[in-house]
Amino acid sequence: MQKVHQTNTLTAITNVRVFDGERVIDDQAVMLAGAHILAVGGVVPAGATILDARAATLLPGLIDSHVHTDLAGLHDALLFGVTTELEMNGRWTTRQRQEIAQRSDIADLRSPGMGITPKGGHPTQYMRSSTNLLLRFIYRYPFVSNPAEAARFVANQVAGGADYIKIFMEDGSCVGFPGLPVLDDATLLASVQAAHEFHKMAIAHVTTFAEGQRAIAAGVDGLAHLFFDRQPTPEFIAAIAASGAFVTPTLVTISSAFGNAASALAADQRVKSRLSQKWLESLSRSVNVYPQGKLEDVYASLMALREAGVDILAGSDVSEPIPSLGGLAHGASLHHELQLLVAAGLTPIQALRAATSTPARRFGLTDRGRIAPGMRADLLLVDGDPTTNISDTLSIRAVWRSGVQLTIHKGAKNVH
Repeated sequence: MQKVHQTNTLTAITNVRVFDGERVIDDQAVMLAGAHILAVGGVVPAGATILDARAATLLPGLIDSHVHTDLAGLHDALLFGVTTELEMNGRWTTRQRQEIAQRSDIADLRSPGMGITPKGGHPTQYMRSSTNLLLRFIYRYPFVSNPAEAARFVANQVAGGADYIKIFMEDGSCVGFPGLPVLDDATLLASVQAAHEFHKMAIAHVTTFAEGQRAIAAGVDGLAHLFFDRQPTPEFIAAIAASGAFVTPTLVTISSAFGNAASALAADQRVKSRLSQKWLESLSRSVNVYPQGKLEDVYASLMALREAGVDILAGSDVSEPIPSLGGLAHGASLHHELQLLVAAGLTPIQALRAATSTPARRFGLTDRGRIAPGMRADLLLVDGDPTTNISDTLSIRAVWRSGVQLTIHKGAKNVH
């Protein structure tokens, strides 16, 4: 369903609108040499292969800042121009990670390894419904019940190659499983401190205002969801801003929790042509575990954070196509997230930054997220102008990962 074009020649993408990860720039040509961007603007080198991208926009490859993935998920993500997925819980061997880094037919990956949670804590309640036997196996947690165990857990994840540390703070009240055990304050603080001792970010899963307060007070570097049981106080908004923490709101997941299916996205031919029937059916469902929620309230919370100067990152929280996790699909849902960020009040350019330069900066991905000389040639070419019409991100013409072009054929189906 996709062709991979490998070439050692220079490639010049010309007559193109360029969003460089921060803004639209005047230069209308980008030159690629191997896995990297050679130049932005200037004279097209003699002998370069020219790709005329008139009426199209070139973007940095998109970064999904919250997923739970496997090789098929990484494959699907790349079909939609998501060239990097930031996993938020899982187990990958060092060898697997090395192999993924060398491939150009799937998205790149960063991972925290396993997240910190107490016995019986989130997300183990989902494993009973998982259709993935591997997932059932990897979620046999080494649970954490005290500060000493937290420190050992963090050290083990770092030794296994963790890029950052994930901490679960979820009592279940907003996700359909009330009464889940949650880390106590001492263990939470020890988890954060251990992560920082290894110079790793500590990222907290929260869905409630109260757990968000605890996480920020403990010094976490980011919130992996926007809390949605109530709107925040001005004092808490100020506390998040003062802490320097980022927020990945995962509006698509919250919307699904509120009972909103992504049926319109699944029916969009730009999505429908690239996903299997199983994923389309999953995308058309909703989780509906918090029907009393209102997106307008979540949007207001998000904009209050944005106005306070908090970094907003685009993430979907997609995992696998099972009934308890409906409304999401790898790759496609990040484009949906961009649409919801704009619906909340961000400008299209601010939303695009949330999926390119901002996560690259916050996660230390210094070789991507921008279109500039020397950066990785992780690129997305779309028809139209998503800097004014965010939906145009789905009008995909071509994708590059590390300079290797994948031409996405209209009408082709993903067979995974």
